Amino acid sequence: MRKRWRIGLAAAAIVVLAVGLAWAMARQARPPAATKSPANAPRPVPVVVAPVRARDMGVYLNGLGSVTAFQSVTVKSRVDGQLMSVLFREGQTVVAGDLLAQIDPRPFQVMLEQAEGQMARDEALLKNARLDLERYQRLAAQDSIASQQVDTQAALVRQDEGVVKSDQGAIDNAKLQLTYCRITAPLGGRVGLRLVDAGNIVHASDTTGIVVITEVQPIAVLFTLAEDSLPAVLDKLRRGERLPVDAFDREMRRKLSSGTLLTVDNQIDPTTGTVRLKAQFANTDLGLFPNQFVNARLLVDVKRGATVVAAVAVQRGTGGSFVYVLKPDRTVTARKVTLGVADGEDVAVTQGVAIGEQVVVDGADRLREGARVEPQTRSAS
Repeated sequence: MRKRWRIGLAAAAIVVLAVGLAWAMARQARPPAATKSPANAPRPVPVVVAPVRARDMGVYLNGLGSVTAFQSVTVKSRVDGQLMSVLFREGQTVVAGDLLAQIDPRPFQVMLEQAEGQMARDEALLKNARLDLERYQRLAAQDSIASQQVDTQAALVRQDEGVVKSDQGAIDNAKLQLTYCRITAPLGGRVGLRLVDAGNIVHASDTTGIVVITEVQPIAVLFTLAEDSLPAVLDKLRRGERLPVDAFDREMRRKLSSGTLLTVDNQIDPTTGTVRLKAQFANTDLGLFPNQFVNARLLVDVKRGATVVAAVAVQRGTGGSFVYVLKPDRTVTARKVTLGVADGEDVAVTQGVAIGEQVVVDGADRLREGARVEPQTRSAS
């Protein structure tokens, strides 16, 4: 009896062990249920956002141009002689009338003295001829001499008067040559490099001259615009408006100076379809230099209260331009936009976004529709 009980207990144990083993094997074979863990969720993308805002936007026309002096003069000698001294410094700023150089005046001083001596002699002859004429006239009145003799003496007086007048011209010419020995600045401006040294003989026929003076304050910029832009510019000029013009460097990054439009050329270049315009700059800081290449930016209109975004926020795709707009749940959505004029780092948006919305300005290359982001705000510049 006890033996049967032991056999039954062993069999029960074997059955329990077999059931447990089967359950364990079935549990290992069953795939684990999919669970969502916060650690496996996609992490938010860090981005920088900036607000859509309203501001006045300028409508600009850009053209290539060069700086041109209003006046430039090559200073030359007007007499032949030895250059005794050069009284300017290269690069100096001079005003009209400043003494620049001195030519040896002694030969012209001698000419003046000779002319004055000749005039003194001829004046004495004229005085004597007039006295003789007075005597002849009295004698003719007494019928003591022939009237022909009086007429001859009167002609001699007029001849001597002509000689004296010619002598006066010779004196004036000699004085003028003396004046030309002092070479002065015909206009105000910046003096260039010296073209001849003191001690050399200069001639009035020399083509190189002594120095070049260029007016740099004010200064002009000549630039070109497409003929399609001409009507808008002419309309403003007819109404007497002063259109601002800014001059930028070659890379269009640094503004060199600001001025105003003076005039438009009287014809369009048929080979390029462009027209030349001329602007004036005060150039008080000498930021513009003659023959310098510049980019001219002409302001023709101002859009008041335009909706603008940072230009870096605008993305380009197959469907056109779009921006990523930040939603309240910290996700982004791609919004198609219609762009207007650009001004510096901003671009106007005519459709697609509203003032006050936040758009992504940095990190947009890692985004997709509905992506969760971790935004950082960049204040509007």
